[in-house]
Amino acid sequence: MSQKPLKVGLLGCGVVGTEVVRILTERADHLEARVGARLEIAGIAVRRAGRDRNLPVDPALITTDAQALVSSGELDLVIEVIGGLEPARTLILTALEHGASVVTANKALLAEDGPTLFAAAEKYQRDLYFEAAVAGAIPILRPLRESLAGDDVTRVMGIVNGTTNFILDKMESTGAGFDEALEEAQALGYAEADPTADIEGFDAAAKAALLASLAFHTRVSIADVHREGITEVTATDIASAREMGCVVKSLAICELDELTDSVSARVYPAMIPLTHPLASVRDAYNAVFVESKAAGELMFYGRGAGGAPTASAVLGDLVSAARNRLKGVPGVGESSYTQRAVRPVGDAVTRYHVSLDVADKAGVLAAVAQAFAEHDVSIQTVRQEGRGSDAELVVVTHRATDAALSATVEALRDMDIVREVSSVMRVEGE
Repeated sequence: MSQKPLKVGLLGCGVVGTEVVRILTERADHLEARVGARLEIAGIAVRRAGRDRNLPVDPALITTDAQALVSSGELDLVIEVIGGLEPARTLILTALEHGASVVTANKALLAEDGPTLFAAAEKYQRDLYFEAAVAGAIPILRPLRESLAGDDVTRVMGIVNGTTNFILDKMESTGAGFDEALEEAQALGYAEADPTADIEGFDAAAKAALLASLAFHTRVSIADVHREGITEVTATDIASAREMGCVVKSLAICELDELTDSVSARVYPAMIPLTHPLASVRDAYNAVFVESKAAGELMFYGRGAGGAPTASAVLGDLVSAARNRLKGVPGVGESSYTQRAVRPVGDAVTRYHVSLDVADKAGVLAAVAQAFAEHDVSIQTVRQEGRGSDAELVVVTHRATDAALSATVEALRDMDIVREVSSVMRVEGE
């Protein structure tokens, strides 16, 4: 006796949704063989009807009533690729309540209100999968949740936004300024007309919250993530990094502090050595570097965005959820048993690269060094460049807390011999 088809509802049919429909139809036989049942599209909810989407499905399946679709009780699986907080949150909760497992790519919603969604999935004994929410086609969430479940992850550091990586890569490889590189990213479709979510770090911060939550078995929301964008990165910063044998990348960093049993999550541009695996990630690609006690260092690399790569991650989750559906049991759910505290960024420890425009006279170096010493920030190297009005000191510190460095910078700004603190950038990836 053949297994009856599993009914799939799709919420949203933009770039990603269109690719999902294409793969579901073109690869239907292969997916059926892998799942054990046919995956049958039962409805596609869109914001506006009448638009020619050129989808390989019966037009009668397209509806503007998403609420009616998810509350019908006829769906086994729901894919949400609308994005945003509402109506996505209400639709996901309704789908779970009416018996459907959910696959979503909605990083913003999960980072903002994940506990509510996970609680609903547990209550109704349904799956809530979201591999596509971080780093597109790169399989990183499932390894953290399942493959490394027997290990202790201590650090996750990654390039998780293709737009910012493209911009910084162009600034480094061509000498372009930030605005010029951004315009090229927009022309190529890597950046939106309003690029704020990318260049100001909001997108990466949401992903960092999800990575930290999974890696450290605790709830981390986007409000817990320290965020800095790349708009202040200059050609001078890029050149300074090159002189140090480094490159500037926008990094999402999640760390476990075993001494305090707390975690931290932060997003900011930083210099990393050219010898680090993340330094070679070019163009709009993503990569995530994981450190754990038993497995050691692991690297996950690939396309972090785009219709087809993201659809690949969505379909991977769909197959897993469909298999669980046939077995009658949900898969792995939320793991937040540690309930660790989230450390403020002021307690985070790293190295710093500080550039100072200074007066060209005797005693400047000693006075600057004293300011660092008074705030317990140890200097690793210092060099002076230029003369007269172009005099500049470049200081690279040993590891120090963000709070100590911030206090040092404020003290430097109050010194008459320091005309300007022209650049402060973290140095990561030792």
